[in-house]
Amino acid sequence: MERKMKIGIIVAVSLIALFALSLWISSLPANEDNAVRFGILTLLPPLVAIGLAFITKETILSLFLGVFVGEFMLCVNDLNIISTIINAFLQLGSQVISCMADPWNAGIILQCLLIGGVIQLITKMGGARALADAFAKRANTPRKAQLFTWLLGLCVFFDDYANSLIVGPIMRPVMDKLKVSREKLAFVVDATAAPVAGIAIISTWIGLEISLIAAGFKSVGATNVTGFGIFLQTIPYRFYNIFILIFIVISALTLYEFGPMKKAEQEARNRTEIQQVSEAPGFDEVKPVEGIKLSVWNAIIPIATLIIGALMAFYWSGYTAILGGEDQALITLMKTAPLSFQGIFEALSASDASVALFQAALLASIVAIVMAVGEQILSIEDAISEWIGGMKTIVITGVILLLAWSLGGVIGEVGTADYLVGVLSGSIPLFIVPALVFILGALISFATGTAYGTMSILMPLAIPLGWAVSTGDMNFTIVCTSGVLTGAIFGDHCSPISDTTILSSMGTSCNHINHVQTQIYYAVFVAIISIFIGYIPAALGVPWFVCIPGGIVVMIVGLKILGEKVDFEEVDEATS
Repeated sequence: MERKMKIGIIVAVSLIALFALSLWISSLPANEDNAVRFGILTLLPPLVAIGLAFITKETILSLFLGVFVGEFMLCVNDLNIISTIINAFLQLGSQVISCMADPWNAGIILQCLLIGGVIQLITKMGGARALADAFAKRANTPRKAQLFTWLLGLCVFFDDYANSLIVGPIMRPVMDKLKVSREKLAFVVDATAAPVAGIAIISTWIGLEISLIAAGFKSVGATNVTGFGIFLQTIPYRFYNIFILIFIVISALTLYEFGPMKKAEQEARNRTEIQQVSEAPGFDEVKPVEGIKLSVWNAIIPIATLIIGALMAFYWSGYTAILGGEDQALITLMKTAPLSFQGIFEALSASDASVALFQAALLASIVAIVMAVGEQILSIEDAISEWIGGMKTIVITGVILLLAWSLGGVIGEVGTADYLVGVLSGSIPLFIVPALVFILGALISFATGTAYGTMSILMPLAIPLGWAVSTGDMNFTIVCTSGVLTGAIFGDHCSPISDTTILSSMGTSCNHINHVQTQIYYAVFVAIISIFIGYIPAALGVPWFVCIPGGIVVMIVGLKILGEKVDFEEVDEATS
């Protein structure tokens, strides 16, 4: 009864709010420019999405309601809110279908699904386990174990979920023998999950990232760039991703720790038996087929097919696009030096990533299925079933993509970006903008537990803002774009409700709260350096190749000042 009353109150309040919104919009003078007509109301769709994301922790619901509010605003003609609600709902459906029907969008969703299927097959064939075992055998000290875990995390670059569920369970027994804490293992696994997948050119992330980037630059009229080309240019400015990966190496080599992690490592070194964590059972759902002979080739061949196939597809797509275009300088480059560094870069930048990745993922899927059947690991029916099962894990990404594209479309129609740019272009110091974008992305991602949703909400605003305040400075806008992508990953990395944070705890059998409490100190430390040594100097024009070495130096000095060395005793039987 109490629940029904709450639902009734929510419905009543929502209807009143919609009526008030209708009354407000109906009183506004008609104007062809929605940014001028709606004024501050243009902020409502993204604010609804962001606000509800903070309150409900539900990205899909937040995006859906953000799109609905935008469509409602566009459909208001009078005070008949029932009619407006119906029309807004119909328009929302049309918006989503339109996004789904777009060839680019369809290609992005399909390649994400296919890569999910390939990951599932690799896991079931035991390839991922065999590859991880090969690394684990060479780790016989805490330093080596952490570095091998880091290296293995880099190898499983194509998906953050796969990283959390593959690396943790394999390295956990080795770390336990070497008296490295579960908390430190969970940190290394988590810090090589999303930060790696977010900057990899072949991953389940790249489709969303490229799509949002392309839509953002299209909205400001930058038609001479491609999403993939901008993506490549953002990589040197992904300061948090780069610094957190380097920080792992620095910490592993020096064995310096600070905060709760230092206490966890000290306790691990002093324990006399293998750690038992009853509150954190291992993640047991993703396992190889029982009784099969593990072989690293079951991972290497499908992954190599995916990588090499994608690179070839990227190059061919861009090569043909350039030759079919009108830029004579690029056409000459492709004809005279197609395999030069500049030629390869231009071809990759001009490629259609949605088609190229789909082609590569389809080829890798076929190779993985043939291998599974040929080695008699799975029957053809089971192989296809596992392939489809892997796709199911990525379906949520497709839903988020569709709603993100729809929200971007609605934001463009109501004029949110134009209004925001007009208000902020003269009131915020230029050098602060990328850092503010990074911080805002971190806050939203921390509250919602998802980097995907944060990118979807912020990207349609950050790119037009960066473009306008810098009067069309491409490099500055690229830094702002990077701020969205890395801020979302930083917040997701710290969030206790993040899926990768939870999976990292499960995969390493580490108490989840302990993982969050020990990791957040390191993540915030690196984020502060990313802001003051990365984004603020970059916004002032300092090159990335100056910022990154400077950040490394500050991390080393900071770790020495804040931390304390946690040494170890040799364990000869560690790999026995």
